[in-house]
Amino acid sequence: MTTESAPLETPQDPAQDLTGPPCVMTFNANDPSGAGGTGGDVATLCAMGAHPLPVVTAVLIRDTAEVFDHHTIDDDAIVEQARSILEDAAISAWKVGFLGSAEGVSAVAEVLSDYPDVPLVTHLPNLSWMDEAAHEAYHEAFRELILPQTEVLVGNHKTLTDFLLPEWDADRPASPRELAMAAADHGTRFVLVTGVQLPDHYVDNVLASPEGAITGEKFERFDTTFIGAGETLSAALAAMLANGAELHIAVSEALAFLDQTLDAGFRPGMGSVVPDRFFWAQPPEEGGEAQEGADDAETSQDPRHVH
Repeated sequence: MTTESAPLETPQDPAQDLTGPPCVMTFNANDPSGAGGTGGDVATLCAMGAHPLPVVTAVLIRDTAEVFDHHTIDDDAIVEQARSILEDAAISAWKVGFLGSAEGVSAVAEVLSDYPDVPLVTHLPNLSWMDEAAHEAYHEAFRELILPQTEVLVGNHKTLTDFLLPEWDADRPASPRELAMAAADHGTRFVLVTGVQLPDHYVDNVLASPEGAITGEKFERFDTTFIGAGETLSAALAAMLANGAELHIAVSEALAFLDQTLDAGFRPGMGSVVPDRFFWAQPPEEGGEAQEGADDAETSQDPRHVH
């Protein structure tokens, strides 16, 4: 690109610079543990070759063991955060996490609706810690406003079942296809279901559509509990889609990345283990100890991949 004749005060057209990483806007809460929220999204997106544009939707009060409370961000402030940078930078994908309140859901949905061609990866966290009335209002708004715009809905098998099929009372668990059919009723194209229980201490992670399972990876279930695994997976998927990967490849790459972050997971406090999104930047340990330790890493909610 030639700039010799351009005045110094002339702003550069963002569309002219195509050499940098693709931008992904993430709507999420600030998580002071760094395990999830905007902090976790930023680390994951950077590690996966995307540039994050984080919009804060709420402030969590939590440690590495549990969530105590949260404070919402004014819905107008959420919209202003997003629109100020969207008027300046082009985006290639969205990631949606916890939006704070039903009003926050509405604010984010308003922004998303103006960019229908940008793929949206939505993570559905476990919100059992919320007040019941606020929880129900949040989920009702989420079904009505976010799911119709979602390309891929990511979540734990039980969390997705409680959300999509609250009246499920069959003797067997809902299948990924049945969850995908329920999500499709709200306009969502695909679901990525984690933690599907299998015999012999294994679980499956399945990308499904209403027509059936598309791809997936089997993980081994252990006792260690991680936080931030679902956030890591969904942000990694958004980064892969932003980089132009086809969906089935993007899912495989995101699951492989999650596997390695959990293998290298660490405990910064007295609670759960946090994924290490920059595992590749750490020097290898002598004598193969790093790999031996990685083979022992595991999680009860988002178990690690079986090689």
